[in-house]
Amino acid sequence: MKKIIVANWKMNPLTEREAVRIARAEDKNNVVIVPPFPFLGAVRGVLKNASLGAQDAFFEEKGAYTGEVSSAMLKKFGVRYAIVGHSERRRLGESDEMIAKKAKAGVDAGLKVILCVGEPMDIRRRGRNAAGAFIRKQLSRVKRSKSLIVAYEPIWAIGTGKNADPEEAAYVADVIRKMLHVPVLYGGSTNSRNAKSFLEKKEITGLLVGGASIDPKEFKKMAVIARDI
Repeated sequence: MKKIIVANWKMNPLTEREAVRIARAEDKNNVVIVPPFPFLGAVRGVLKNASLGAQDAFFEEKGAYTGEVSSAMLKKFGVRYAIVGHSERRRLGESDEMIAKKAKAGVDAGLKVILCVGEPMDIRRRGRNAAGAFIRKQLSRVKRSKSLIVAYEPIWAIGTGKNADPEEAAYVADVIRKMLHVPVLYGGSTNSRNAKSFLEKKEITGLLVGGASIDPKEFKKMAVIARDI
């Protein structure tokens, strides 16, 4: 599998016009662009090379679930990827059980699901074995699938400017690969300066990029690094 770069824009930008501008600039092969829900249609309309992703997906196909969006809806809309279990969603109360249900619903609907896992700093301080055990627990309810991708994003590295040591990230990625036999991405304060150190690890299949993904110049540098490895 070629190295891929996933642009998780989170709750950015503010306008559709800006979303279209960024999408056009980041429309490269082996890239997944994941805008906020209101901009999915506009971004879909300009992509020629990149794939379209969604930042979340509910575990029921339809019904009385105000504010939710199902994987089936996303699939019919032209979305190919969906992120589930991001730590920013877990912080709002999503459990491992709920996230496993979301992942299954996404796979069943025909989406490629990017399931996020990662340990907090108090676990990381206990060492790599503790981090590995924490990750295994997060994934214990998840079933293996060819449509599943796991993104390792240590909680303490997200939006902090700190990133995991590439060797440690590769170790956790290997734990995940041996458990589920799926591709593993790394995320957590990645940028064009540190992208290569993660992408050159054979255990890591790509990057899930947060803040740097709304800076087209920075993101394109990362996409080129991924392409050339």
